[in-house]
Amino acid sequence: MALILTNDGSHSVYSDTYGVTYHSRFGAVTESAHVFIAAGLRYKAVVQQDIAILETGFGTGLNAFMAWLEAERRNLRVHYTGLEIAPVSLEDARQMNYADALGVPDRAADFLSLHACEWGKTITCSEYFDFRKEQQSIETFEAEEAFDVIFFDAFAPQAQPELWTAEVFGRMYKALRPEGVLVTYCAQGAFKRTLKKAGFQVERLQGPPGKREMTRATK
Repeated sequence: MALILTNDGSHSVYSDTYGVTYHSRFGAVTESAHVFIAAGLRYKAVVQQDIAILETGFGTGLNAFMAWLEAERRNLRVHYTGLEIAPVSLEDARQMNYADALGVPDRAADFLSLHACEWGKTITCSEYFDFRKEQQSIETFEAEEAFDVIFFDAFAPQAQPELWTAEVFGRMYKALRPEGVLVTYCAQGAFKRTLKKAGFQVERLQGPPGKREMTRATK
């Protein structure tokens, strides 16, 4: 893995294994804010204050950290579960500039706590946010009507096609509560057809910088 600087000044990571970056080169924070926070968490917060989130691809921890900050700003109660099979090291996480990039330099220790905490254990981070991470693959994860929002942030279909299958999205559909939503940066036609076959209602939304469209799917 190699740390890179994206166009909005925030860090991302390049994966040598898959030949892709963890976030858009147009801006890691910008992409996460648009795709996951605005189209996912804020969208659901319009109708409820207690929200359970599943992230498939905890990665650098940026989405989780931004969800924590958003929960505090909006007085939400967020329960966050992140899946990851190839964790970023704590040493690499220390080099990431997300607290500065988000204008909260005093919260750098909170960001690092997401990487340092124990796997498989729910941690109360604040009165607004509790967090759990599981070192488990998306293909084997099972839950039934446990989540309100899924941040589907796996590597793109061309890099990890095994994570974009009908079986996986059947699992995601099952894991969501009624009216729950799955949001992702991907807008490929074949992917959207797979979502529909799994039972989702699919919306095309404007994408973040560098992408024309993104996807939100509702159960």
